[in-house]
Amino acid sequence: MTGVSPWLALPDGAPTPGLTRRLRAAHETLVTRGDPPPRPDVRSVVWDSWRRSLGSGVDPDGQGPPVDLLDDDLAAYRAAHPLGAVLPVIRRLLVEDAEADRMIVAVTDADGRMLWVEGDRRLRALAETMNFVAGARWSEEVAGTNAPGTALAVDHPVQIYGSEHYRRPVQPWSCSAAPVHHPVTGVLLGAIDVTGGDHVASPHVFTLVRATVAAVESELRWLHREEQRDAARGPRPAPARPVAPLLEVLGRERARLTRPAGAVELSLRHSELLLLLAEAAAAGEGRSAEQLAAECHAGDTAAVTVRAELSRLRRLVGDDLVGSRPYRLLRPLQTDLERVRRLLDRGAVAAALDAYPGPVLPRSTAPGVAAARRRTGAALRAAVLNSRRPQLLLRWIALPEARDDAVAWQACLEALPAGSPRRGAVAAHLLALRRASRT
Repeated sequence: MTGVSPWLALPDGAPTPGLTRRLRAAHETLVTRGDPPPRPDVRSVVWDSWRRSLGSGVDPDGQGPPVDLLDDDLAAYRAAHPLGAVLPVIRRLLVEDAEADRMIVAVTDADGRMLWVEGDRRLRALAETMNFVAGARWSEEVAGTNAPGTALAVDHPVQIYGSEHYRRPVQPWSCSAAPVHHPVTGVLLGAIDVTGGDHVASPHVFTLVRATVAAVESELRWLHREEQRDAARGPRPAPARPVAPLLEVLGRERARLTRPAGAVELSLRHSELLLLLAEAAAAGEGRSAEQLAAECHAGDTAAVTVRAELSRLRRLVGDDLVGSRPYRLLRPLQTDLERVRRLLDRGAVAAALDAYPGPVLPRSTAPGVAAARRRTGAALRAAVLNSRRPQLLLRWIALPEARDDAVAWQACLEALPAGSPRRGAVAAHLLALRRASRT
């Protein structure tokens, strides 16, 4: 059919006889043989997306994508996101009729994280089995070809019909999605998606989604004008909100302490002491000088040396943060280490990897710091290995601490699909590790 938009999945509103069979045959050829020439039955936007998914190591038969945000973290992120202000428009135009139309409506951020998933309750319960839920990340490089993820990847409205999805567990579904931009700055904010049966891949639903995006961007323009008017009237006093200091120790030779007044780089010894106090505070405890001496020095060290260092640390960070008798934190102190642990506790392995630039104070030889380093690295490694997700394993083995981890490299090789272009490099490195272990 000439003149048909390449972004439409089903121009006639329904799949033609044999389309599903031909799409699945083309998909099987790609994932098993690598990168054959495109098939005429596969739209170019879909074929290109399949190739990107293959190159990213997405497992076509793998489990659902990771859930990055849960509970309070999800609520806080939603509250701060610009699309939260226009949610009533989306609900009025799409969600109110979604149950009658057998559809799910999803709103994502620019990274493909689901912020809101609403609509038909029965369909939502079914979709939960593939992690199509609020907080999950459906970006193309993680979840493979899907309408919201691919719309964000190509920055264009797109439909994906059932068997056009890269991951087989998603192929019973169809979806239509369009990206949303800030109408003034042009910044990509996220995407609006409608998911359901074959009827969702029809031209009618495609038009409805694009019209909703146009209405949302118009509302955002109006809200921007109102903000500009408010700004012209002068600032309004805002209630003061205490912000907990942040201690960053991951992948850093020396810790950085960030407070409302600014950031300060700590010496290695002060980095160790403040981290040890933060670890004690997480357990609701303080530390004596003798305990800190044992956790801070590999050999015997007089407690007086630690007391002198703590005295200098208190002058630097304030005695309202670090108290004495016993030494302890007097108010909350966030650490990037604790954030990684919370994410792992919630099963958000991908988000934990995002928040993990490297091991805890890698130059420190303090026994207490080394113990925290080992615990965190081991917990993250175990979560990645247990996930058996190629994209997570590829990210883990890219870290310096995993370069000689033959078990992780072997797990990555086993998890990568047969046609992945990454297999050659992973297999070669694994072979080099095995040869080195025999010498």
